[in-house]
Amino acid sequence: MNAPTGRLEGYQAWEGGTDPFEDYAGPYFFKKMEDGSIKCAFEALPHHCNGGGFLHGGSLMTFADYALFALAGDVLDGPGVTVSFNSEFISAVGSGNLIEATGEVVRNTRSMVFLRGQVFCGDETLLNFSGVIKRIRK
Repeated sequence: MNAPTGRLEGYQAWEGGTDPFEDYAGPYFFKKMEDGSIKCAFEALPHHCNGGGFLHGGSLMTFADYALFALAGDVLDGPGVTVSFNSEFISAVGSGNLIEATGEVVRNTRSMVFLRGQVFCGDETLLNFSGVIKRIRK
């Protein structure tokens, strides 16, 4: 995948390959901020929207699931799967917007990583989310 440009300049895709579903649903990107935190982003396009012209809830939840793994990147150290995902819809926007997500690792155990975060557009929160990733042993 080519390096993103425009509003997504400075973001990157997964290293070492792609995720076919996320590439189809997104594409989604992430970057490490100066303070060490992770920010994820994607450009909202018409195909991300529902019949009412707003971002589809499934699109926002797929992006939030992507964000779980980007946020866990420094502690996950290998493959994992989402075993729990929760979300609350707060607000709605349409296409043409830059959609971003931030969050944090709440707890990191030997077998699980617990996280929470928010998806937003500018100053407007669109979705709160939390999830648990289970490490897959190699």
